[in-house]
Amino acid sequence: MPPAITIADLARRKGAEIGVSRWFLLDQPTVNAFADLTEDHQFIHVDPARAAADSPFGGTIAHGFLTLSMLTAMSLDILPGIEGAAVSINYGFDRIRFLTPVPVGSRVRGRFTLTDLVDKGRNQHLATYAVSVEAEGLARPALAADWLILTVLK
Repeated sequence: MPPAITIADLARRKGAEIGVSRWFLLDQPTVNAFADLTEDHQFIHVDPARAAADSPFGGTIAHGFLTLSMLTAMSLDILPGIEGAAVSINYGFDRIRFLTPVPVGSRVRGRFTLTDLVDKGRNQHLATYAVSVEAEGLARPALAADWLILTVLK
């Protein structure tokens, strides 16, 4: 995790790319575990032979929601902590698009740009990050989202 910065320092980075995470492997055991947790066992995710034969993807693909859920791990790599923060909370998304299927066995990483930072009063600041998830070797991003994170200062 990067060193903590002040909320004023973060505000000065509005419009700038904050960083790019390390690569994360989305292999078949990871996809299968996600399928078990979410009870989403659609064959395009968990049955390599059938996915190769009966889907347009040529094999299994990661769940879109698995790719989305990786944003937390990706953010921990690059988003700085905020000095004096009591807590930072996942506030939701303004937009999520699954643009390109991620073949199982791919490595993915997140690219974060701070697009807005709003003082909500009561020591609360709402940051909006434009996030794209890249899959190694794919021309287009796998995912694009506007992610909101609320930081409450002590």
